[in-house]
Amino acid sequence: MRDFIVSAASQINAGGGSNGFNPTNLGISDFSLVATTLDTNNAYKFMTGIEGMDRFGTGPVRSSYFMLSSTELQSDFDSLVGQGFLSQWNYPTNASALPSEYGSVFNIRILTSSEAPVARNAVANSAGTLNDVYYNTVVGKQAITHINQDGYSMNLIYRDPYYSGMLAQNATLAVKFAQAQAITQDTAIRNLLSTRLSTLGV
Repeated sequence: MRDFIVSAASQINAGGGSNGFNPTNLGISDFSLVATTLDTNNAYKFMTGIEGMDRFGTGPVRSSYFMLSSTELQSDFDSLVGQGFLSQWNYPTNASALPSEYGSVFNIRILTSSEAPVARNAVANSAGTLNDVYYNTVVGKQAITHINQDGYSMNLIYRDPYYSGMLAQNATLAVKFAQAQAITQDTAIRNLLSTRLSTLGV
């Protein structure tokens, strides 16, 4: 599904950053632009807002779309503290926060994953320095779906951990089923392309 969205969904290049690449690193205006685009297209938001509370260091959270980003961009999000980024830790309550949720900017709640799509060394600046391009997928509620395939039964695969030695000691629990993914409304999804503020030192 990730690769399908990268290849099929419409794209917006980040331009609000300052690193000299095209697309730039993510700036606050990029979040505002993509949210405005989805709002104008009548996309449905996933989450209602979180009302502010009298708790030190917290702030209210707007009703939001979800954005999937690479864990490699977490330091870039941290650099936006004080400009509009609110860490998940600073939500008034974490009751509705997902385990992978990193924070929010305006009407977008950011989920990070090491599996988010990245195009390595895809762009160069005027000095010839290469940078990776990150596909930050922002979705509304009606953007994507999955379709179960008829004529294929779901299989539960289980192998119990009956070995105690170093070999074959791991159990297996898996589910096998057939389904297809689909973009149901292209106007409710955007890939926000960006680079990093600084090159990744790994």
